[in-house]
Amino acid sequence: MNTPQKAPLSEDAILQVTRQVLERHEGRLGTLLPILHGIQHAVGYIPAVSVPVIAQALQRSRAEVQGVISFYPHFRETPAGRHVLEICRAEACQAMGAEQLAEQASRKLGCDFHATRSDGAITLEPVYCLGLCAQSPAVMLNGKPHARMTPERLDALLAEQGVQA
Repeated sequence: MNTPQKAPLSEDAILQVTRQVLERHEGRLGTLLPILHGIQHAVGYIPAVSVPVIAQALQRSRAEVQGVISFYPHFRETPAGRHVLEICRAEACQAMGAEQLAEQASRKLGCDFHATRSDGAITLEPVYCLGLCAQSPAVMLNGKPHARMTPERLDALLAEQGVQA
Protein backbone atom coordinates (compact mmCIF):
# COMPACT_ATOMS: atom_id res chain seq x y z
CA MET A 1 0.00 0.00 0.00
CA ASN A 2 1.27 3.43 -0.82
CA THR A 3 0.69 5.86 1.99
CA PRO A 4 -0.33 9.48 1.50
CA GLN A 5 2.26 12.19 1.86
CA LYS A 6 3.60 12.74 5.35
CA ALA A 7 4.91 16.02 6.71
CA PRO A 8 8.34 16.70 5.18
CA LEU A 9 11.25 15.70 7.38
CA SER A 10 14.67 17.28 7.51
CA GLU A 11 17.64 15.29 6.25
CA ASP A 12 18.78 14.75 9.85
CA ALA A 13 15.34 13.43 10.83
CA ILE A 14 15.32 11.10 7.81
CA LEU A 15 18.74 9.75 8.75
CA GLN A 16 17.57 9.25 12.33
CA VAL A 17 14.53 7.28 11.13
CA THR A 18 16.77 5.23 8.82
CA ARG A 19 19.11 4.35 11.69
CA GLN A 20 16.19 3.43 13.97
CA VAL A 21 14.74 1.10 11.35
CA LEU A 22 18.17 -0.46 10.78
CA GLU A 23 18.60 -1.02 14.54
CA ARG A 24 15.27 -2.88 14.72
CA HIS A 25 16.56 -5.35 12.12
CA GLU A 26 20.18 -5.59 13.28
CA GLY A 27 21.67 -9.08 13.31
CA ARG A 28 18.98 -10.65 11.16
CA LEU A 29 19.38 -12.04 7.67
CA GLY A 30 17.32 -11.01 4.67
CA THR A 31 16.21 -7.69 6.08
CA LEU A 32 16.50 -5.36 3.10
CA LEU A 33 12.81 -5.49 2.17
CA PRO A 34 11.56 -5.07 5.77
CA ILE A 35 13.97 -2.16 6.21
CA LEU A 36 12.72 -0.46 3.05
CA HIS A 37 9.12 -1.02 4.11
CA GLY A 38 9.89 0.43 7.55
CA ILE A 39 11.48 3.56 6.13
CA GLN A 40 8.71 4.10 3.61
CA HIS A 41 6.09 3.62 6.33
CA ALA A 42 7.80 6.18 8.57
CA VAL A 43 8.81 8.75 5.95
CA GLY A 44 6.32 8.10 3.14
CA TYR A 45 9.00 7.18 0.58
CA ILE A 46 12.61 5.96 0.40
CA PRO A 47 14.77 9.12 0.39
CA ALA A 48 18.00 9.01 -1.61
CA VAL A 49 19.92 10.02 1.52
CA SER A 50 18.90 6.72 3.15
CA VAL A 51 20.36 4.50 0.41
CA PRO A 52 24.08 4.77 1.33
CA VAL A 53 23.29 4.31 5.03
CA ILE A 54 21.29 1.15 4.27
CA ALA A 55 23.99 -0.14 1.91
CA GLN A 56 26.73 0.34 4.47
CA ALA A 57 24.75 -1.26 7.29
CA LEU A 58 23.92 -4.32 5.18
CA GLN A 59 27.35 -4.49 3.52
CA ARG A 60 25.83 -4.12 0.08
CA SER A 61 26.52 -1.72 -2.73
CA ARG A 62 24.34 1.34 -3.23
CA ALA A 63 23.46 -0.10 -6.63
CA GLU A 64 22.09 -3.27 -5.02
CA VAL A 65 19.87 -1.28 -2.65
CA GLN A 66 18.77 1.09 -5.41
CA GLY A 67 18.06 -1.87 -7.67
CA VAL A 68 15.63 -3.35 -5.15
CA ILE A 69 13.92 0.01 -4.64
CA SER A 70 13.46 0.51 -8.38
CA PHE A 71 12.42 -3.11 -9.02
CA TYR A 72 9.39 -3.13 -6.71
CA PRO A 73 6.67 -0.69 -7.78
CA HIS A 74 5.45 -0.40 -4.19
CA PHE A 75 8.52 1.60 -3.17
CA ARG A 76 8.48 5.32 -3.84
CA GLU A 77 11.58 7.46 -4.35
CA THR A 78 9.66 10.70 -4.05
CA PRO A 79 6.87 11.76 -1.70
CA ALA A 80 3.34 10.77 -2.64
CA GLY A 81 0.55 13.30 -2.91
CA ARG A 82 -1.72 14.22 -0.02
CA HIS A 83 -4.03 11.48 -1.26
CA VAL A 84 -3.15 8.20 -2.96
CA LEU A 85 -5.62 6.58 -5.35
CA GLU A 86 -4.81 3.00 -6.34
CA ILE A 87 -6.84 1.38 -9.10
CA CYS A 88 -6.86 -2.42 -9.35
CA ARG A 89 -5.41 -3.64 -12.64
CA ALA A 90 -5.98 -7.39 -12.08
CA GLU A 91 -8.05 -9.45 -14.50
CA ALA A 92 -11.35 -9.51 -12.58
CA CYS A 93 -11.37 -5.75 -12.19
CA GLN A 94 -10.28 -5.26 -15.80
CA ALA A 95 -13.22 -7.39 -16.92
CA MET A 96 -15.62 -5.25 -14.90
CA GLY A 97 -14.50 -1.80 -16.07
CA ALA A 98 -11.29 -0.88 -14.28
CA GLU A 99 -9.71 0.27 -17.54
CA GLN A 100 -12.42 2.89 -17.95
CA LEU A 101 -11.93 3.97 -14.33
CA ALA A 102 -8.20 4.31 -14.93
CA GLU A 103 -8.73 6.38 -18.07
CA GLN A 104 -11.25 8.61 -16.29
CA ALA A 105 -9.00 9.08 -13.26
CA SER A 106 -5.99 9.92 -15.39
CA ARG A 107 -7.95 12.39 -17.50
CA LYS A 108 -9.78 14.09 -14.62
CA LEU A 109 -6.86 14.15 -12.20
CA GLY A 110 -4.33 15.25 -14.80
CA CYS A 111 -1.73 12.60 -14.07
CA ASP A 112 -0.89 9.08 -15.16
CA PHE A 113 -0.05 6.01 -13.09
CA HIS A 114 3.11 6.33 -10.98
CA ALA A 115 2.71 10.11 -10.94
CA THR A 116 1.58 12.87 -8.62
CA ARG A 117 -0.52 15.73 -9.84
CA SER A 118 1.43 18.99 -10.14
CA ASP A 119 -0.37 20.54 -7.14
CA GLY A 120 0.60 17.57 -4.93
CA ALA A 121 -3.04 16.77 -4.19
CA ILE A 122 -3.08 13.18 -5.40
CA THR A 123 -0.92 10.33 -6.61
CA LEU A 124 -2.33 7.75 -9.01
CA GLU A 125 -1.00 4.20 -8.70
CA PRO A 126 -1.86 0.82 -10.19
CA VAL A 127 -2.33 -2.10 -7.82
CA TYR A 128 -2.51 -5.72 -8.87
CA CYS A 129 -5.31 -7.17 -6.76
CA LEU A 130 -7.03 -5.80 -3.71
CA GLY A 131 -8.73 -9.12 -2.99
CA LEU A 132 -12.16 -7.75 -3.90
CA CYS A 133 -12.51 -9.70 -7.15
CA ALA A 134 -16.16 -10.65 -6.52
CA GLN A 135 -16.95 -6.96 -6.01
CA SER A 136 -14.92 -5.51 -8.85
CA PRO A 137 -13.84 -3.08 -10.01
CA ALA A 138 -12.07 -1.95 -6.88
CA VAL A 139 -9.95 1.02 -5.87
CA MET A 140 -8.13 2.02 -2.73
CA LEU A 141 -8.06 5.63 -1.58
CA ASN A 142 -5.65 6.50 1.22
CA GLY A 143 -5.40 2.86 2.22
CA LYS A 144 -9.15 2.24 2.36
CA PRO A 145 -10.62 -0.17 -0.22
CA HIS A 146 -13.78 0.65 -2.15
CA ALA A 147 -15.60 -1.99 -4.22
CA ARG A 148 -18.08 -1.99 -7.10
CA MET A 149 -16.64 1.31 -8.25
CA THR A 150 -18.29 3.23 -11.06
CA PRO A 151 -17.11 6.45 -12.70
CA GLU A 152 -19.82 8.36 -10.78
CA ARG A 153 -18.89 6.76 -7.44
CA LEU A 154 -15.22 7.51 -8.08
CA ASP A 155 -16.01 11.18 -8.71
CA ALA A 156 -18.08 11.31 -5.50
CA LEU A 157 -15.38 9.53 -3.48
CA LEU A 158 -12.70 11.96 -4.63
CA ALA A 159 -14.99 14.95 -3.96
CA GLU A 160 -15.61 13.65 -0.40
CA GLN A 161 -11.84 13.81 0.14
CA GLY A 162 -11.64 17.31 -1.27
CA VAL A 163 -9.86 16.23 -4.44
CA GLN A 164 -11.12 18.33 -7.29
CA ALA A 165 -10.77 17.19 -10.87
